[in-house]
Amino acid sequence: MAENKNEFFKYKGKPLVRCGDVLYYGDMSDEYVIKMQIKSKQSSGDMELADKVSIQLINTDPDISPRKAIVKTSEKPSLYLAIDIGSVWLQKALKEASKNK
Repeated sequence: MAENKNEFFKYKGKPLVRCGDVLYYGDMSDEYVIKMQIKSKQSSGDMELADKVSIQLINTDPDISPRKAIVKTSEKPSLYLAIDIGSVWLQKALKEASKNK
């Protein structure tokens, strides 16, 4: 748990922030972040589990249009699979971006 109230929860060293059914994974000061949106949920006992999650790899450059900022997109049947593929996409994109500098 974060000691400082200004720190975000981290997954694999990158911030993971949730606002309702939308999660952002990555540092907004990096060139790319992952956006995950829970499209539908299924009840399992007293819990709700995401059963349809869209994933987008987004370029954070403020000078490109929001439509062109979406680099890659997919849909997964669970939040776990979405975070898993999103972390791979983000790692590869940031590695490639650092090579091109």
